[in-house]
Amino acid sequence: MIANKKEFTGGVALLVLFFVVLYAMFQPMFDGRNAMGYLDHLYNTISKGSVYYIPDIKSDVEGLKGQDIAFSLGYGTEIEATQSQSLFREAGAMVERQGKTLNVKGALSAMLGAALSDADLMYNNHGAALTDKYDVEPRRALFNWWTSLGLMDKELKKQGRFAASKVTSTVLNKGVEMSYNYYEIEPVQIMDELGMVIFSLAFYVIYTLWYGFAILFVFEGWGLRLSH
Repeated sequence: MIANKKEFTGGVALLVLFFVVLYAMFQPMFDGRNAMGYLDHLYNTISKGSVYYIPDIKSDVEGLKGQDIAFSLGYGTEIEATQSQSLFREAGAMVERQGKTLNVKGALSAMLGAALSDADLMYNNHGAALTDKYDVEPRRALFNWWTSLGLMDKELKKQGRFAASKVTSTVLNKGVEMSYNYYEIEPVQIMDELGMVIFSLAFYVIYTLWYGFAILFVFEGWGLRLSH
């Protein structure tokens, strides 16, 4: 038995409209993307535009000039070691491979600078330049840097060179890893898409309340009540 037909009918109508809008949101209406895909891409582009720290990190790397390193880096496979050998050679380091291990000597600032330069190419979606340089897929080149810097960070800590380790970790996380994750996404400043950002956030709040009130009206119209 329906206790309040008007309220119940209104709640059902709101629910029907809610799911009609939900269905429309899953249609590829935005350059081949549905609403969720479009907003996900939008916020990724905005996010990329706000995490470009490479110029600032370069100044930290410059502070390491004059510091040489010498250590052995153990990789998971010989292929990874061979590919990573090319990275250090491009950075001007002396490197010898023994199976899955690289023995590296050279200027730390030059190695980190080379990693940042490659990360900068990746950030700006110039992956072809990395392929030309290392003859591997762009993401693979950055992954090799990510692995190598992680191994370098551990070795620097073992040697008690914590200041250099901190800079290496920064290059790894805010340079190489960031560029890898955002490859092929065009950076956008939030002010360029401020209207869409405000609309999407407001719509999210309204759409959530819409569903909540629809359920509330349906159950209250049906006659269900909370009581103490």
